[in-house]
Amino acid sequence: MAKIGVVGIGWWACFNHIPTLQASQDVTKIAICDLDTARLQQVGDQFGIAARYTDVAEMINAEQLDGVIISTPHVAHTRPAIAALQAGAHVLVEKPMATTAADGRAIAAAGVAAGREVVVSTGLNFTKFTAQAADWVRAGKIGQIRHAVCQMGSALDDLMAGEPMLETANHLFRPPASTWSDPAKAGGYAWGQMSHALGWLCHVADLKFQSIYCLDGKSKTGVDYYDAAVGRCTNGATVSLSGSSTVPKQRGMHTDIRLYGTEGVIWFDCESGRARLELSRLDGSNEVYQMAPGEADYDGALPVTHFAALCAGKPVGNPANGENGARVTEAIAAMYTSAAAGSPVSIEA
Repeated sequence: MAKIGVVGIGWWACFNHIPTLQASQDVTKIAICDLDTARLQQVGDQFGIAARYTDVAEMINAEQLDGVIISTPHVAHTRPAIAALQAGAHVLVEKPMATTAADGRAIAAAGVAAGREVVVSTGLNFTKFTAQAADWVRAGKIGQIRHAVCQMGSALDDLMAGEPMLETANHLFRPPASTWSDPAKAGGYAWGQMSHALGWLCHVADLKFQSIYCLDGKSKTGVDYYDAAVGRCTNGATVSLSGSSTVPKQRGMHTDIRLYGTEGVIWFDCESGRARLELSRLDGSNEVYQMAPGEADYDGALPVTHFAALCAGKPVGNPANGENGARVTEAIAAMYTSAAAGSPVSIEA
């Protein structure tokens, strides 16, 4: 059984993380940490949590925590994540894991140095169909990956434009515009959403980007509404990346990924109502993963339940580890740098 702390108790922590932890049979105690003492009292009272702190290390030491969830704003993940790892806890970091390549690598390195797991909350990575896709690649079913197409769209035109997110009107807290629509604070679609699709791509295909060239289109607040990029990976593979914030609310988020190898193709599409995962080989053989109704709908609880099991000592593996998070961070940071400069950007080895 695990004792887990939550750092940063805003919208997503209160809507997803804390309720999921309280429903988990792997969790015996929850502690919360935030710099806002009024919010600590409000959330603690709301969820019946007595362990309340304003310092991460103090919380871990006092409560002898097994794990810590970092749910602070995007630009504030690095310090508490490294502090928690150095204090001996496993860490679940909300996506994006970090907002600079250096910070992403620092978090991953801190996990290795501490002998603790870094888990990134990219929910698609924790599904059974993702495990199947990764198994196909590891087994050589499509040979060597030479090209990939990774497209994603979300119904977040309001959020990326600095307006209240429609779906959160009755939530305890709402997503702050400062996190999602401020270009100075890592707002925008690539940081906020494409981290999901890139996390899946880098995990399943085991790709690491070497260079990226990106164009974008801006929302009225100056963050990226739309992203179009091409990349070269360290294994020579080429990648086409695309993202859009302006999907109609009734359609929701979707991810569409193709992996083209020397021996076949993997097709993945998680749009609600027509999700599929298929393998087609050049020799004419095919394999199809049978999706259950609703199986591909995004489930934010999956990373948290997986993390709770990991902290409880169960052998659950880690399909969104620190290395994966660092690769995603490097890629997205390069996208923003390239879009601003109007030229390709190389990623340091």
